[in-house]
Amino acid sequence: MKETLQYIFEGNTLTSQEAKQTLLKIGKGIYSEAEFASFLTAFKMRKITSEELAGFRDAMIELSIKTDLSEYNAIDVVGTGGDGKNTFNISTLAAIIIAGAGVNITKHGNYAASSNSGSSNVLEYLGYKFSNDIKKLKSDLDSGNFCFLHAPLFHPAMKFIAPVRQALKFPTFFNILGPMTNPSSPKFQLLGVSNNEVFNQYKNVYDKLDVNFAIINSVDGYDEVSLTADTKFANSNKEINLSPADFGFDKIKSEKLFGGNSVKDAAKIFIEILEGKGTPEQNNVVLANAALGLNIFYAEKSLLECVEIAKESLESRNALEKLKKVTS
Repeated sequence: MKETLQYIFEGNTLTSQEAKQTLLKIGKGIYSEAEFASFLTAFKMRKITSEELAGFRDAMIELSIKTDLSEYNAIDVVGTGGDGKNTFNISTLAAIIIAGAGVNITKHGNYAASSNSGSSNVLEYLGYKFSNDIKKLKSDLDSGNFCFLHAPLFHPAMKFIAPVRQALKFPTFFNILGPMTNPSSPKFQLLGVSNNEVFNQYKNVYDKLDVNFAIINSVDGYDEVSLTADTKFANSNKEINLSPADFGFDKIKSEKLFGGNSVKDAAKIFIEILEGKGTPEQNNVVLANAALGLNIFYAEKSLLECVEIAKESLESRNALEKLKKVTS
C-alpha cells in the first residue's frame, strides 16, 4: 500500500487491474484502517478515472456473495442517491411497476445515506424480509417477479470498508460504486446518477460491459427521471436528452416529489401510489422511470408504448399485488 499511495501522490492513476487488485486486498482485510483511510483520502483529492472505477467495480463483484439468478433474465433499476433532493422512493416504485408488468426485477439497494428513506428502509418497513438465501430470492421472483438484494448481506468486504468510511465522514468513490455492484449481475440495468461527471464515468465503464444498460441524469440534479427538467440519457447506441413530453407528460414542480420526513411518510406515499391514490405528478414520474426500464427490456417497443405498459401495471393494481406477494 505504501508504494501504491506514493504512486498516486505523485499524480499517477491506476490501471483497471491495479485498482482491482488493491481493492481486493482492502476487501480481504490485508491493509490497516489507516492505510485504507489514506487511500480513500487520495481519491478525495483528485477525480477518480473511469479505468479505476471499472477496476473497483470488478473487485466488489468478485468479493461479493455470488448470486446466480441469470435464469430470470432480470433487470435492476437503481440510483446512486446523494442528490440531496429528498424525493419519495421513485426507482423502487418503478421497479415494482416493472414487476407488475411481468418483467423480473433483481433490485440491489441499501439504507439511505443522504435522504430520509432508501430502498432498504421502505421495503423493510413494508415487510420485506432481507435474505441472501438463493432459494428465498428465487421464491420471491417466482411469486412476485421481484427480489431485493440488501447490499450488506451480499458484500462481506464491507466489514473492513464501512468503519473507515463512517470515520472519515466525507463522500468517497463508494458512494457511486453501489449501483454497479449488484451481486446477481443482471443483464439489464437502468442506472441513475446525480451529476454529469458520474454520468460520463458510468458510460465509459458500461460501454465495455456485456450489459443492456441505460444511464440517466436529470439535468437539474436528480438521479432519475424527475420530469422537473430534461433527462440526459445514454445507452450503448446513443446519448440524447429526453424531455417530459417524450414520455407524454407535462413538466412538474420539484415540490411535488417530496418524500416526507420519515420512513413512515415514505412508505405511506409508496402504498398510496400503488393503490391508485397518488397525485398525477407522483404517478407520472414513477411511470416515466418504469417506462425507461421496460424500454431497455423491450428494445423493440417505443418509449410511449412502454409508458402504457407501465400504466396498465399500476392502474390494474398488478404492481400492488406483486408487492403483496413478496411482503406478506
